[in-house]
Amino acid sequence: MENSFSKQVNRYIFLAIILIFAFFLFASLRQFFPAFLGAITFYILSKSFVAWLVKKKEWNKSMAAILIIILSFFVILLPVATLISLLYNKISAVLANPDVITNSIKQADNVIQQKYHISVISGETLATIRTKASDLLSIILNKSLGFVSTILMMYFFLYFMIINTSRFEAALILYLPFKKDKIKLFGDELVHQTFSNAIGIPAIAVAQGLAGFLAYWIIGLQEPGFWGVVTAFTSFIPVVGTGIAWAPIAVYMFVLGHYWQGIFMIFYGALIMGVLDNVIRFILAKKMADVHPIITVLGVILGLQYFGILGLIFGPLLISYFFILLKIYYVEYQKPIAKQLRKRQIMPAYMQPLIGFTKFKSKPAAKSKKNVAG
Repeated sequence: MENSFSKQVNRYIFLAIILIFAFFLFASLRQFFPAFLGAITFYILSKSFVAWLVKKKEWNKSMAAILIIILSFFVILLPVATLISLLYNKISAVLANPDVITNSIKQADNVIQQKYHISVISGETLATIRTKASDLLSIILNKSLGFVSTILMMYFFLYFMIINTSRFEAALILYLPFKKDKIKLFGDELVHQTFSNAIGIPAIAVAQGLAGFLAYWIIGLQEPGFWGVVTAFTSFIPVVGTGIAWAPIAVYMFVLGHYWQGIFMIFYGALIMGVLDNVIRFILAKKMADVHPIITVLGVILGLQYFGILGLIFGPLLISYFFILLKIYYVEYQKPIAKQLRKRQIMPAYMQPLIGFTKFKSKPAAKSKKNVAG
């Protein structure tokens, strides 16, 4: 008994030391966490293609890894980087000269005053806008430099993950504290959620950007391509989504006196772009994992706060992975306990709504065995 107790104590002490080291390493290297998440995402997306190259075409793993890096760069990252640079150049040019923003706002305010005799913008608001514009420019510059370093580290991780595919997955099977069937469950869920988030969310953004470009071209808005890109990025934002882009444009059209363009923009944005988002999600839900909108909303908020622009995809992924771990924990540890409690017809009240347990009816009283006279 003493030996087993001492072993348990040593085990917990050793586990505490491991956790302390893990926390220290994570705190020290947390700036590379988005790069690691990106490497895992590309590894999962390219795994079947790499396996086909290695087994069917007898490619070297290093060559397969280099091909994946090149393809992902030109097919995914280069278009995204081009769109981001387009936005960055436009936004930085405006933010570097805040008078452009304030003069446009003053002009709109003058039009509203002449037509409706209402002043919307005050001098203090204009001064605040000028200050916020200067602060936002420095933030965008820092984020863009961090984006480049994150991409380089992501490819560094991805290369070694691909060339060590067998060792990487064997280590996960060895060190994860679950049985093989639970690890398979984890792997399947991981693949489905990764495909759903990493492909589904950008697909919605592209569709919304193209729909926005068409609407802006119809109403004659200047630079419809630029505003289409803005609309694509606003589709990531929770709850309001593309309304951040098309609603101000509709108001701007009304202010300029272009009434049919403003009415068209409101109906097009509310009906076409609103329905388009739901249709694409419905189609993707049939092909991939059905990600709940709450996970997407909370994931985007979390991702933008901690990972910047990359968090638009990695945030929902993290929350999805968290729920996968909860599911595996329940199947591995909680489900057997629940089964035993059901057999014994014993269940704490606080577990009933979670597991769906219903109270057992009390057994009917045994009939009296006394003989009935006569």
